[in-house]
Amino acid sequence: MTQEKIDRINELYRKSKAEGLTESEKNEQALLRKEFVASVKANLRSQLNNIDMVNEDGSVENLGDKYGKQTRTS
Repeated sequence: MTQEKIDRINELYRKSKAEGLTESEKNEQALLRKEFVASVKANLRSQLNNIDMVNEDGSVENLGDKYGKQTRTS
């Protein structure tokens, strides 16, 4: 997600509060929001998949390999 798209989301939000949006602007806003949420989820998933845990015996276990990299439908 680029900064330009984030700025556009904010611009559309401010316009919706001030004067309202046209149907095409509402559709654009919905698409941009979906893209933003997908981007946040992907970034979070990536971070969580790279967590290493040190076990009591000193071995290192990657929690992403154990739990996170499974394909899920959501």
